[in-house]
Amino acid sequence: MAKAYASAFYKSKQWLQCRRSYIDTVGGLCERCLEAGRYKPGYIVHHVEYITPDNINNPEITLSHSNLMYVCIECHNTIHYGSHTELREELTFDEEGNLINR
Repeated sequence: MAKAYASAFYKSKQWLQCRRSYIDTVGGLCERCLEAGRYKPGYIVHHVEYITPDNINNPEITLSHSNLMYVCIECHNTIHYGSHTELREELTFDEEGNLINR
């Protein structure tokens, strides 16, 4: 789930527009998989420099395409939890990166 300080941001019009434009810009494929020669749809727009309470109001961090990466669920989990963590079958991430039941 989004942290409490970021919840309003991830529902904001600015983020939703930025997210959509970024996905369109990268063609909808997972950027990490594509670099490895695999063609897999992305699922989560990931902030390369993580959002924190200190930078949540900095659009260079939160809304800049240069700080975003579109990744599939597996790559997102690897980024956050390492390559040996598997997500239980009944869990997934929503479009905002929140952990949810399937």
